[in-house]
Amino acid sequence: MNTPVIGVLALQGDVREHLIALAAADAVARPVRRPEEIAEVDGLVIPGGESTTISKLAVLFGVMEPLRARVRDGMPVYGTCAGMIMLADKILDPRSGQETIGGIDMIVRRNAFGRQNESFEAAVDVRGVEDGPVEGVFIRAPWVESVGAEAEVLAEHGGHIVAVRQGNALATSFHPELTGDHRVHGLFVDMVRANRTATS
Repeated sequence: MNTPVIGVLALQGDVREHLIALAAADAVARPVRRPEEIAEVDGLVIPGGESTTISKLAVLFGVMEPLRARVRDGMPVYGTCAGMIMLADKILDPRSGQETIGGIDMIVRRNAFGRQNESFEAAVDVRGVEDGPVEGVFIRAPWVESVGAEAEVLAEHGGHIVAVRQGNALATSFHPELTGDHRVHGLFVDMVRANRTATS
């Protein structure tokens, strides 16, 4: 049985919800906080939260460089909301000292859909996810201003790019882990499983 071990970066943000969603999508899910734990997983989720805080804590905990190295080496990674910002090669309006892991050739705008009180839900058609649209929860969500030639747009909302994939890296502006619909996590688990098979 090809059951992948998938970590959730547990520095800040909605870690528990991702652990539950990954388990429901038939993965072994565990929180990851230390560099040695990054080496022990087949894939990693970077949750929503506050991208500047996650960036600073990743540097502080010594996980930023190991993360970059594993993403460069092809480890499957999935970022939601703040996690999408962390996977962008470029942020349009970074905070002072804000760093990203990179991995997707895209330019992201932080808090593009508005403030906390302008959060909303919307049905989103995501390429690669079957059986109809997923319910997207947008909370101070970013959007993607533009993508490079290597990146594939998987979904748009209101004329803006909200889901992107490049190789083994997946990112969504919205939070599928908050809905009880685990199909996007299922898509990511399938990516991790395929990568394990290809590299074993």
